Amino acid sequence: MPSEKLQLIPLGGLGEFGMNCLALRYGDDIIVIDAGLMFPEEELLGVDIVVPDISYLIENRDKVRAILLTHGHEDHIGGLPWILSELNVPVYGTEFTLAYVEGKLDEHRLLDDADLIELQPGRRVTIGPFSVMPIRVTHSLVDCVALAVHTPVGIVLHTGDFKIDLSSPDGHPFDLQAFADLGKQGVLCLLQDSTNVDRPGFTPGEKAVIPRLDDIFAAAPRKLFFSCFSSSIHRMKIAMDLAHKHGRKVALIGRSIDNSAEIAQDLGYLEPPPGLLINPGQIRDYAPNQLCILISGTQGEPMSALSRAAVDNHKHAKIDPGDTVLLSSRIIPGNEKAIYRVIDHLERRDARVISDDGTNGLIHVSGHGSQEELRMMINLVRPKFFVPVHGDYRHLKRHIELAKATGVPEKVILLEDGEVLTLDKDHAEKTGKVTTGRVCIDNNSTADVVGDTVIRDRKHLGADGLFLPIIAINRATGEVEGMPEITTRGFAADDPELLRNARDIVVRTLESSNDVERRDYGVIKDKIRADLKRFLQKNANRRPMIMPIILEI
Repeated sequence: MPSEKLQLIPLGGLGEFGMNCLALRYGDDIIVIDAGLMFPEEELLGVDIVVPDISYLIENRDKVRAILLTHGHEDHIGGLPWILSELNVPVYGTEFTLAYVEGKLDEHRLLDDADLIELQPGRRVTIGPFSVMPIRVTHSLVDCVALAVHTPVGIVLHTGDFKIDLSSPDGHPFDLQAFADLGKQGVLCLLQDSTNVDRPGFTPGEKAVIPRLDDIFAAAPRKLFFSCFSSSIHRMKIAMDLAHKHGRKVALIGRSIDNSAEIAQDLGYLEPPPGLLINPGQIRDYAPNQLCILISGTQGEPMSALSRAAVDNHKHAKIDPGDTVLLSSRIIPGNEKAIYRVIDHLERRDARVISDDGTNGLIHVSGHGSQEELRMMINLVRPKFFVPVHGDYRHLKRHIELAKATGVPEKVILLEDGEVLTLDKDHAEKTGKVTTGRVCIDNNSTADVVGDTVIRDRKHLGADGLFLPIIAINRATGEVEGMPEITTRGFAADDPELLRNARDIVVRTLESSNDVERRDYGVIKDKIRADLKRFLQKNANRRPMIMPIILEI
């Protein structure tokens, strides 16, 4: 690769939501921005998480210098254990982001070997030919940054997830001035968050929820259960402030919300007044109208604290008639059934449920910029080239249309995972493709990678079930001992005659095989499988997974 060329190579996040990961290469140096995961769709049966295929990084492991993180959400840091188990490189992130990363790496026993380096907004770090300036942005999480990467061919600006909030509850507003200064210097390429490209106008700031939440706190006659994303530190701060104003004690229930609150208190983002927080065990010591319970489980996760409380199966969180349950979060697409199931359980307990369904006022705001903020960013930095990131194909395409209508970039490029964008000071063009894809992982363990064949087998089992012919064979003589048996799982076998006929097929297959074939278990299993497959397809119009079991006598 000519040394004067810069390459941008998205490994995830362009064509799907989640799994955000982007490589920047100049000569023999590569840096990676973000290392996210995505949660599986329903068709990925039993899979816990999905991470990007990093074959390109592994093939160029000697060139990878660092991973830089824009913020601490799972779709930006969740793939780190997977990548660091293959590539042990330094990880850069802000103080709060690294606190999340430490917990994640400790869980996977990777923390002792990790090299974590703090980023501070406004302070440059140099990594090979790259000089990276973190710039403060606002989002639904605290301590988030955009990354202005100064390269030998020009500045590449990656916004990360952002919205423009000039009155952030943590006192750290969006740094408009820094982006305006970048625009004066000249930005070669802008990579911008596409999440809310469909939404007109501006996204409200975090404080916009306070008036409606204040009304709900004032009107709640009994216990108030307040549920938000565990990473929504701003929302937790607002809830604590309102609880204090209305004379309510606050109990934290749920491992994720407890962990986030502890980190936020340690780093000064949450400073509850003395005596405001109580232990969950103290809930019974207070009158119902003196309690606000911050509880995890906004997405209806089966084992979350809110789900267990909804079915009266939580040690401390007991929901009684007249209690108020406030879900201050959006419904993530795909989670509707689980969330509505929890709401049904809460309604059965005669609780008053307030969710973000459009009828309850402003109780939740997005963390992503809407169309006017996206236009403002383009106008502020005035890039030569523009690439939308973070979104499905339709979001990327609409973002391209928005950028063209805004009229600033000389060239807009719709890039997808694996496509290589090569840039110099004057040109940007696609020059190839690298291997990308999804790696499915079970049990949240980097060791439990699930291949395509496993997913296919699970779909097969789910659709048509399992058919188990059990045969006893004398190893010495090759003779069949006794009558074969057939056991099924998930196979609708209402017809006893079908099973008898299937058993007869197995008997005939065994009888037509010679002693040598019967003693070769691989051969006899294949013959039984093939004959049964034809029989079942013809007579039952089903294709179960057939697994002959040989009992050696």
